[in-house]
Amino acid sequence: MHYVYVLKSEKDGNLYIGCTQDIEERLKYHNSGRVRSTKSRVPFGILYSEAYNDKYEAFNMERYYKTAKGKRALKLKL
Repeated sequence: MHYVYVLKSEKDGNLYIGCTQDIEERLKYHNSGRVRSTKSRVPFGILYSEAYNDKYEAFNMERYYKTAKGKRALKLKL
């Protein structure tokens, strides 16, 4: 399974959208400060996730959620 996930920074309230096979391990990786784009905003909590059987479908949804139209659709789900 592949997952598209949304993290919320407890520091500034901003969201981060990503894709992974193991959400819990990826969250630990983000919170350890080893991800350059999120290290200044730790700690994070999982706000939302979706599971996909196909990794390409998951990556396409991640890319979609990072667009303006996708962010609007994601806000409706949240």
